[in-house]
Amino acid sequence: MSSSIAPASRTASPGFSGTLRRAAAIQRRFPVLQVLALIIVYVVGAVTLDGFFSFPALQSILVLAALAGLASVGQTLLIIMGGFDLSVSGFIVAGALSVTSLSSIYNVDVGVALGITVIAATLLGGAAGQICHRLSIPPLVVTLGTGAIALGAMQIQTGGALAGSAPQWLSMLSSPIQSTFGIPFPPVVVIWVVVIIAVALFLHRTVPGRHILATGANPLAAENSLVKTRTVWTLVFAFSAVASVLVGVLLAGFSGSVDSTLGNPYLFQSVATVVVGGTVFGGPGDYTRTVIGTLFLSVLMIVLIGHGADTADQQLLYGIIILLAVTLYGRERRIRDLV
Repeated sequence: MSSSIAPASRTASPGFSGTLRRAAAIQRRFPVLQVLALIIVYVVGAVTLDGFFSFPALQSILVLAALAGLASVGQTLLIIMGGFDLSVSGFIVAGALSVTSLSSIYNVDVGVALGITVIAATLLGGAAGQICHRLSIPPLVVTLGTGAIALGAMQIQTGGALAGSAPQWLSMLSSPIQSTFGIPFPPVVVIWVVVIIAVALFLHRTVPGRHILATGANPLAAENSLVKTRTVWTLVFAFSAVASVLVGVLLAGFSGSVDSTLGNPYLFQSVATVVVGGTVFGGPGDYTRTVIGTLFLSVLMIVLIGHGADTADQQLLYGIIILLAVTLYGRERRIRDLV
């Protein structure tokens, strides 16, 4: 009697569990839930907020998303690799000051001032990667220090001044009402699209990109496969610092003014967009997932602000989203556990 009942119970359970496994497999390959959440939030905004569905509103949303997405490029690569970057805000302010104050103080071209800042950021970021890997010090501590050094060094050069105006061409580059070669999309959005394509190709179609993925998946196996993981850490941290500087330049043109808190919102956003997109610490992950996470959070925040949310509410929501996303994706098995 018992033997005739058992097979029926066994055939029902595998069918349901098989469906769940297939759904989970699809979600791991494509951010289906994130895309659905983005569509739902956008529809809610279009229904509840006047003018939200207009083309000018879409341009503004894309500009805000582009700035947050560009600020998340380095953070994405670092999290895939198993690192983390708290120097984002410091390097953003340093980049903004290089084109608003430093060039005028020393009477040099904006390009020269920016070039010097990029070189300094490369050295500081690379040093952070070397220290973290060589001495096994957590990136949270090291990058917090390098970000403070970058901001402090720039303020010393400017005499503590944070005032200054961005060049007109830079303001036009970040303006939501500008077009690009006749295309009705702002230049900063077009830049973001180019970066999305370039990073996707870099990660999956080049040897250095695969080295980053391998380093995050299993550092020991990567070393045994002749991947120089210390070099990978050094270069990716350097890239993250330079990317933050360049985002600071765009933000200087977008905001029109610079203060010491200019980069603070993008520190939280750069983490939240990566995690919400589905990239976990040490991989797997992809920048295209970060793009979806960026669009979702940008639309969500605009809808919340339209309904009266303030900065404190936004920071609270960022924290909750990060905790929920880390809890959800943290339950999945890591690549290194599958090998």
